[in-house]
Amino acid sequence: MPDATRPWTIRSFHAEDLPASRKLYIEGLLGGKLAENDTGLDIDDIEAVYMHTSGNHFWVAENQQGKVVGMIGVQHHEEGVGQIRRLRVAQDHRRRGIGSALLETAIKFCRENQYLKVAMESFTEREPAVEMFRKFAFSHARTRHGSGKDLMYFYLDLYAGEPRPHRQDGGVAPPAS
Repeated sequence: MPDATRPWTIRSFHAEDLPASRKLYIEGLLGGKLAENDTGLDIDDIEAVYMHTSGNHFWVAENQQGKVVGMIGVQHHEEGVGQIRRLRVAQDHRRRGIGSALLETAIKFCRENQYLKVAMESFTEREPAVEMFRKFAFSHARTRHGSGKDLMYFYLDLYAGEPRPHRQDGGVAPPAS
């Protein structure tokens, strides 16, 4: 249930969330077009791709009115790796902690499923998302240029223990005692 500090909830995807999830997906396309490395087919059947396949899952963020305002998925990418997919927050609900809560949920799922690494990719044009990945201690692995855009690949090593938050000056905070 939403509360005063978090007027939204994160919950598992339900079949009736599909239209809202498709809308979020389409609104999040850069320039309204699919990237060359994306078919978008998983969005057509979230239930089968994420909810009925071991190691995969999909969540939505729902506001107090019951409207889906965010989403994220995890797919078993390769042995020991969970791939973050379809992180989206509705334009009018950004900068409220929803994206961070969705990412925390996905990382927790990856830990519980004993993934060693979490991987994700984002276009450089998505600066707020890139900053959020850095806040969560994701490392930038490489950048690939294609179709006039730069696609950045990030990863988080889970076997190294809990990530420590970065300080404002760019350093890493000391471990909690």
